[in-house]
Amino acid sequence: MSSDVKTSHKTTKVGLVTSNAADKSVVVKVESLIMHPLYSKFVRTSSKFMAHDEENACNEGDRVLIEECRPLSKRKRWLVRKVIERAQ
Repeated sequence: MSSDVKTSHKTTKVGLVTSNAADKSVVVKVESLIMHPLYSKFVRTSSKFMAHDEENACNEGDRVLIEECRPLSKRKRWLVRKVIERAQ
């Protein structure tokens, strides 16, 4: 039984655009809460990812959905799928 719809198993993350200085590229900061193994308290951690933005549609402060993709350059391994929320 084969279906025509292919489901993607690529990782997606939601983050905040911190820089859009480069052409067709943005830096996205993704925050997560991790429980500390010893103190059992939640610790806020953040990671920065470089993502490809084909239309240069993202501005600083936008909340975006990024998806894993093939390596596009030395640091770019993510693709901006959609802008969830625009900055004021």
